[in-house]
Amino acid sequence: MLYVHHPACEAHDPRAFSPEHPDVPERLQAIHAAVADAGLGLDRRLAPQATTAELGLVHDPHYVASVRALCEAGGGQLDADTAVGPASFEAALHAAGAACLLVSELVAGTAESGFCAIRPSGHHALRDLAMGFCLFDNVAIGAELAIRELGVERVMVIDWDVHHGNGTAEIFRRRADVLVAGIHQQGLFPGGGAISDSGSGPGSGYTVNLPVPAGSGEEVWLSLVEHLIAPIGVEFAPQLVLISAGFDGHERDPLGGCLLEADSFARMTSQVRAFAATLGAPVGAVLEGGYDLGALADSAVATIAALAHLEEADSIAPDPIVTPRLASHLAHRWTL
Repeated sequence: MLYVHHPACEAHDPRAFSPEHPDVPERLQAIHAAVADAGLGLDRRLAPQATTAELGLVHDPHYVASVRALCEAGGGQLDADTAVGPASFEAALHAAGAACLLVSELVAGTAESGFCAIRPSGHHALRDLAMGFCLFDNVAIGAELAIRELGVERVMVIDWDVHHGNGTAEIFRRRADVLVAGIHQQGLFPGGGAISDSGSGPGSGYTVNLPVPAGSGEEVWLSLVEHLIAPIGVEFAPQLVLISAGFDGHERDPLGGCLLEADSFARMTSQVRAFAATLGAPVGAVLEGGYDLGALADSAVATIAALAHLEEADSIAPDPIVTPRLASHLAHRWTL
């Protein structure tokens, strides 16, 4: 299993402009240390820098140039939540490059699974706008690379960050070849992500939003993965599955309000690996949020271990409230 990273991703530090910013370099340091202690025997790769053409697969060139210029000028605020410094552009290039390397290896068949331990995150970034700590949408770049250059016809993106992955959803809103399915806590930043938002035009039905109430634990999240996301995935039949792996749904995370534990992420990962295996589709995960260092490290290691070993997934009964309610909105499009 691949473990893709780069030291440059630790040089991005928003605290120069926002001293209390939660996206700190120590997040990656905690993951690296926990992975080393776990002795998982991973195939470690250094992420290359994404090329201008790769960034241009989903981002406006003028936007990319503006981010670079701000970083080269010493940094500043891109929005109220997103700050960059002199090292941030290089970090973002390696973060996007990690997703491209991961996808290339998965599609080539040289790896069955992989994890990108990178920052800055990506799933809030729009085509021409930074948002929510995110500069470039790493998962979206990887998905588009697979389709535009690697011969893949269908990609499924599963986003379980506690915050709605609005950037990824918007980038693929009108597309039927990329299905974006996300579980997120309703009412949190950035807003949106309602069950009624299912995409637009030719992409209608290929955005699957699964908002959950604050306080939701693994009985809800696991139920949604097993009983909604997995059957939708089987019906969609992607050739590649990518996970926007946010760990801020953990009960100790300071920015979320859900009650997952580290093992919850392992169990969700096993469900995804199981349904993807029935399709012969490789699975890759790209780090998004997670801001309690211990919870983040434990959850990332649990996820990586589940990605590395294809095992029978635990089954859970559908929760009695959230899953049936969300399924009723999706049954007109998918067989559930």
